[in-house]
Amino acid sequence: MDSSSQPSVPIVPKPVAAKPAAGRLAFLDWTRGLAAVIMLQGHVFHSFTRSDLRGQDAFVLSQFVGGMPPAIFLFLTGVTLAFLMHSRERQGVSAWGRVTAALRRAGYLAALAAAFRLQLWIFGFPQTEYASLFRVDILNCMGFGIAAMSIMAVFTTLERVRLCAILGLAIAAASPFISLLDTTYLHPFLRSYFVPSYDSFGFFPWAAFLAFGLSAGSILRLAPSVELHRVMQWGGWLGLILVVGGQYFSNIPYSLYPKSEFWLNGPTLVFIKTGVILMMTSFAFLWNGYLVTGWSWVRQLGTTSLLIYWVHTELVYGRWLGVLKENLNVGQTVVMAVAVISLMLALSVARSRWPQIREFLSKRAAAQLPQPD
Repeated sequence: MDSSSQPSVPIVPKPVAAKPAAGRLAFLDWTRGLAAVIMLQGHVFHSFTRSDLRGQDAFVLSQFVGGMPPAIFLFLTGVTLAFLMHSRERQGVSAWGRVTAALRRAGYLAALAAAFRLQLWIFGFPQTEYASLFRVDILNCMGFGIAAMSIMAVFTTLERVRLCAILGLAIAAASPFISLLDTTYLHPFLRSYFVPSYDSFGFFPWAAFLAFGLSAGSILRLAPSVELHRVMQWGGWLGLILVVGGQYFSNIPYSLYPKSEFWLNGPTLVFIKTGVILMMTSFAFLWNGYLVTGWSWVRQLGTTSLLIYWVHTELVYGRWLGVLKENLNVGQTVVMAVAVISLMLALSVARSRWPQIREFLSKRAAAQLPQPD
């Protein structure tokens, strides 16, 4: 995965909420699913568009919008981590027990990250380089970030609202300084975990989204269900303020930093993306709570986003469609993007309904067996 309207939620009585998918808040799955759609189109354009067409508006727009999904996934990972910490706190689990639960989740993601890199290396052998096994991807950032922030589990949910917001601000603000440090003595793999880079997802600044998600998730757990629509409305307004404020401060002629790159380690970019995420989740809450109460293909993708991320990366960047790589015009690339999204949706549905599919296949197989006389 590559590192690179004002919402208005009306104040009305409690909405008729959509049925949560897999026991989770439906609008969060929908937001995750939208991020998956943006990611899929961005990667398809990045992999299949002809080189001579990469300066055209369609490609530039695709890649510009495609920079949002990593931030969204990290933010929502922070939200679900906040849910985990809150549930353990309500169950009366000790502070150390809550930290251990967070560390287990970090270890799970770290193991997935290692398995993901290994699978890509094996499937690409012998063309893939050995160094690709040590690339710090978004799953690595999630695992490391959760491990680093597991200490937040010792605090109450209310305390995490403030502390994690401050932590996110600190990570974003420190990122330009981290880039200025002399880290040449560090192994490149270790450096990738900390130092801002266009080629990896380091703790600085990407973990800021995880911290902001922890703060937002804590707010969601503290908000009474009847007041959730008001919380989401204020979240949308806060997002708008962050976008406008971040855009303003990114254009002023002076800076607090000796050197800072907006697209690499700029704190204002973090704030702008966080603002966009808040507005997206507010819209998702409105869409899923008021307008759509049935099955949603976008939300369906969100319930299996990890599977979609894993499979599509191999499909789009692996050797399966190698003859088409960097060989399609814009129209053909759009068709390819629709095809990949449709295929991933079919995979998502099959994964969600696998128990029913397996039962159906078992009955079919049993019906075809010869019956005794």
